[in-house]
Amino acid sequence: RILSPPSDSDANGIMSRAKVLTIDTMNPTVKKVEYAVRGPIVQRAVELERELSEGMKKPFAEVIKANIGDAHAMGQQPITFFRQVLALCSYPELLSDSTFPEDAKSRACRILQSCGGNSMGAYSASQGIDSVRQDVARYIERRDGGVACDPDNIYLTTGASDGIVTMLKLLVCGEGTTRTGVMIPIPQYPLYSAALAELGAVQIDYFLNEEKCWSLDITELQRAVNEARQYCNPRALCIINPGNPTGQVQSRQCIEDVIRFAAKERLFLMADEVYQDNVYAEGCQFHSFKKVLFEMGPEYAETVELASFHSTSKCYMGECGFRGGYMEIINMDDEVKDQLTKLLSVRLCPPVPGQALMDLVVNPPQPGEPSYGSFIKERTATLSALAEKAKLTEQVLNTVQGISCNPVQGAMYSFPRITIPEKAVKEATEKGQQPDMFYCMKMLEETGICLVPGSGFGQKDGTYHFRMTILPPTDKLKILLNKVKEFHQRFTQQYS
Repeated sequence: RILSPPSDSDANGIMSRAKVLTIDTMNPTVKKVEYAVRGPIVQRAVELERELSEGMKKPFAEVIKANIGDAHAMGQQPITFFRQVLALCSYPELLSDSTFPEDAKSRACRILQSCGGNSMGAYSASQGIDSVRQDVARYIERRDGGVACDPDNIYLTTGASDGIVTMLKLLVCGEGTTRTGVMIPIPQYPLYSAALAELGAVQIDYFLNEEKCWSLDITELQRAVNEARQYCNPRALCIINPGNPTGQVQSRQCIEDVIRFAAKERLFLMADEVYQDNVYAEGCQFHSFKKVLFEMGPEYAETVELASFHSTSKCYMGECGFRGGYMEIINMDDEVKDQLTKLLSVRLCPPVPGQALMDLVVNPPQPGEPSYGSFIKERTATLSALAEKAKLTEQVLNTVQGISCNPVQGAMYSFPRITIPEKAVKEATEKGQQPDMFYCMKMLEETGICLVPGSGFGQKDGTYHFRMTILPPTDKLKILLNKVKEFHQRFTQQYS
C-alpha cells in the first residue's frame, strides 16, 4: 500500500499539503543558536528608525546604534590608500588616471596579476591568493620580531568568523561524555556560543575576573576543565585578546600561563586577535600567542597546536563589509591539514576583494612611497580618537551611581556593570525577560540608544551589564553617554 503525503483542505475544498519544513521538523541545533549582537533589541531599533522616517513622534530624534563594532556605519572614515587600490582593482581603466598615486597603482597591478584573468571577479585558490598569503606571512614575521612564518600555514578567510567556525568544525566529534567540549570566556563574543550550538558541541564556560579588570585566571581555567571532564571531552581553549566585549589586554605572563595550561591539559588553542592594533591603556601591549609560544622554546613551540585569527573589520581599518581575514595554523597534523584544505575547497574561495584588502593591511605604504605620509596620518588619527573615546566612556560611566565600568584597555567596547533595582528585576521576570534585556529595551524606547544586554554575552549569576561600542564620533558619543546617564538615574528612581 502506498501512503499519501499528509494533506488537508480549506473551506473551499482546495487540497493543501503540509509543509515539509516546519519549526518542528527543522534542524534542532539551529533553533538553539542565539546571536545577541543582532538580536531582538536590534530588530526593534530598526523598526524605530522606520517609524521615525515615517514621521511618527518619539521622545528622541534619532536611533544611535552602539550595539555592534561596525566602524564605518558609526562614521569612521576609510583609509584613503586602501580604497584607492580597491577602486583600481575593481575598475582597471582607472590605472591611466593621473589623480591616483603611483604606489596605489603598483599595488593594484600586483594584486591583479595574481588574479585569474587579471580580474578580481575570478575565483582564487581555496586557501587564498598565493601572493597575499606570502605578504601575510612576512607581516607576521615583522610583527613577531622575526619568528618564522610559513605561507603554507596561512589561510585567507571570510572575516575572522569564517576561520573560527571552520576550526571548530574540525574539532567537534564524539557522543555523550566523549562529545567535544570547547572552553570559551564569559563574557564572550556570541559567535562562539552560536557556532558551538549549531555544531552540537559542548560549551565550557570559564569566567573572567571583573574585579581585576576582566583578567584571566589559570585557577578558573582549571576549575572549568576539571568540571567539564565529568560530562564531555574538552579539546579546545578559545582566547579573545584584546577582549570582546570586555576590552581587557592580556599580559605576556598571562599568555605564557595559558600556553602551559593548554599543553598540560592537551587543548587546541584558538587565539582571536582581531583587535591587535586596538590597545589604548598605558602599560598595556599586544603580544601575539604565536610569538610568545615560539619564545617559550621547543618544548611548547613544537607541540602546542594553535590557530590564530585576524581580520580587516577592526583595528584602524574598520572595513567590515569586505569580509577579509586570515588564520595561521601551527603544529597541525598533516593529514588534518589536508582535510582542512578539502573543507575550504567546498566554499570555493573567500571574497577576492576582501583578500585584496587584507593584502593592503599587511603591506601598507612604506617610507618613501607617495602615500606613506597620508596613510600614517589617517591611521594615527583613527587610533588616537579611539583611545580618547575609550577613556571618555570609562570616565563618564563611572560618574553614574549604580554603573561601574572597568578601564577600556583595548578593542572597541565597554562592558559596564549596572545595578538593577529588585522591583525592575521582578517586572522583567514577569514579562519573561532577562533583567538587563528589560533595561536595555526600555532605554531604547525612551532614548533611542541601542545597546546589547550583558546576558547576550554571558555573565555571572546575579550581575547585570550592557555592551556599548566606543565607535560613535566624539560629539555623538558624549550625547549617547549623557542619555545613558540620565536614563539610568530615571530608571533607578522609577523602580526604587
